[in-house]
Parts: sequence; structure tokens; C-alpha cells
Amino acid sequence: MTVIVIYHNPDCGTSRNTLALIRNSGIEPHVVEYLKTPPSRALLVEMIDQAGLTPRELLREKGTPYAQLGLGDDALTDDALIDAMVMYPILINRPLVVTPIGVKLCRPSEAVLDILPDAQRGAFAKEDGEQVIDAAGQRVI
Repeated sequence: MTVIVIYHNPDCGTSRNTLALIRNSGIEPHVVEYLKTPPSRALLVEMIDQAGLTPRELLREKGTPYAQLGLGDDALTDDALIDAMVMYPILINRPLVVTPIGVKLCRPSEAVLDILPDAQRGAFAKEDGEQVIDAAGQRVI
């Protein structure tokens, strides 16, 4: 059985679309609402590393205490940025998806297609109506 984990915010359209794309491949992922159940510092560091990101690349600015905390300061170390994300999980950009193929920050949501082990099972359109997968299960470019 394929285990996929999505670090999800149900209030985020990109996160909802990513979750729906995972389900469209026939897999019911383990959904972690990371604002309620944030990853440990060690797990966060591991996912950042596996995704090939820097902590700064995972930082979310919009709708967060980013500015108030002065996180735009380039002098801040990776450890300081990770500490901020652990203290304020809203600073973690979403959705992060973990599959046997890899870890990816899925922005835009169709980025998840690069790490899903199973093909799409049918047509899929995002919440805004943008067609992403056609009736044959193929990605629309």
C-alpha cells in the first residue's frame, strides 16, 4: 500500500486542489492539518532537505507574522528560520506532500503530479475551473 502524507490547510485552495489530485489517482492520503498538528523540528528539517528547499524557500509571507518577526532579514540563519516555523506553523508554506517518490512543496497544486506513484484516474479541474487532467487521465499542458 502506498503511503502519501499531505501537510494540509483546509482553508487554502491550493492545498484543497492538491489533496483532490492525490485522491484522483486513487490514493487516500494521510492528511495532517499542520496548523493543528505541526511537524516536529526534526521532521521539518528532514522534509526541507528531501524537498531540496532552503528554509527561506518554505517560508510563507502572506497572512503570517513574517514581517512582524523580521524574517525578511537576510542575516537570519536557516536555524532561526526553522525555529520560527516551529513556533509559528502558519509560516510553513503549503501543501507539503510526502510520497515514496519524494517530498515537494506543491505550489501550484499540479506539481504533486511529479511525485505521485499512480496515474490520474479521470478528468480533474481545479476549484477555479482550470482543467488540469483530461478525460483520459492525461495532464493538460
